Amino acid sequence: MNSVGRALARAAPLLLDPRVLGLVMLPLAAAAGLVTTLALVFWTPLLAAITKAVADALTGAGLMSALLTWLVTTGGSVAAFLLLLLVAGALALAAIAVLAGPVFTRVVEARYFPGLERKRGGTLWGGAMNAVATFAVWVPLWLLTLPFLLVPMVGIPLSLLLAAWLSQRLFRYDALADHASEDERATVLRRARGRLYALGLTLAPLSFVPFVNLLAPLYAGLAFTCLCLDDLGALRARTPRAG
Repeated sequence: MNSVGRALARAAPLLLDPRVLGLVMLPLAAAAGLVTTLALVFWTPLLAAITKAVADALTGAGLMSALLTWLVTTGGSVAAFLLLLLVAGALALAAIAVLAGPVFTRVVEARYFPGLERKRGGTLWGGAMNAVATFAVWVPLWLLTLPFLLVPMVGIPLSLLLAAWLSQRLFRYDALADHASEDERATVLRRARGRLYALGLTLAPLSFVPFVNLLAPLYAGLAFTCLCLDDLGALRARTPRAG
């Protein structure tokens, strides 16, 4: 089993750990409530805005017809639905990454890496700044992908790639904050870059499944922690100790 598959397999049983369930259900519930409110309040105006924008563009180009009217309406509904799912996934990711990272680390460490030395190269402030910087990049990229959601064959792959980038960027800092030194963190992230993206891309489709997308960040946080600590342990095993 490769390291990505091993991380996914190791994370699955940890979903039922009382420490995980007890400390992450509140942010998940808050994200679910907020998304439900957004859906109730903004679904109709969001759908109308998307449909009108595309219809006006096609009409201005002299391309509007009965068939295109139906396609625009259908495509607008799909785009609005996917948009709300992406918002739900992003909110849940943010809540989990900021509030539950230390819980993931303790649970994964106790189960799989009890002897791994803690060098504490990361801080709570560093984790918060990582989240802020990540969303500062993600938001404009997300806005750029919105028009492509009208063409699901293009929009969905783009959204999956963006979700993969977001999840690995959010979770990797906190996964290594307690155990890795700054130099070790930089080395692990450089060497594991492909595996981190592969894990993110494997988990990304879960963000499009209603209700599951609110629990997916829980699984993702555990899986990224398993992967990062596994790579840190392997790095130390290959590095001769001083003295």
